[in-house]
Amino acid sequence: MSPVYFLILNLVNQPLTPMKLFSASLMLLLSFLVLACANPLIEANKEMRAQIIGVHDEVMPKIGELMALEKKALANADSLFAQDSTATTEIEGMRTLAAKLNQAHEGMFIWMRQYSLEEEGKTPEEIKTYLDEQLVKVNQVNADIKAALEQAGTQLKD
Repeated sequence: MSPVYFLILNLVNQPLTPMKLFSASLMLLLSFLVLACANPLIEANKEMRAQIIGVHDEVMPKIGELMALEKKALANADSLFAQDSTATTEIEGMRTLAAKLNQAHEGMFIWMRQYSLEEEGKTPEEIKTYLDEQLVKVNQVNADIKAALEQAGTQLKD
């Protein structure tokens, strides 16, 4: 039975004495305090989720560009090989770039598959810990994508 329900039953079924009024007021105040203390962390968790999605949304539109640049790097490696199969440094540089672009692409999808919106059965503290870990992971994905794109911009000049 909830404290508020208990309080209402006691107030309705019995005469109101000063001690009962004090007890009822104290229980009501404690109920409000418990609810008020939980809300800031719940709100902070909502804000953290929005921040995580914001980091994701910043680079998600660049996923297609990653794949196009990966194909271009592999095509450049094949072209270099066809022109001069002894140009191993340049060929390996293009293949390494293609692998980095692919790894950045895959990193996003690996992160997305493991990211969970499920909060049922978890305390706000457990959710905060999870979200802190996810923010670190999504920031790494973001940095990997940006680094791969920057490197591709340098190496794949037309």
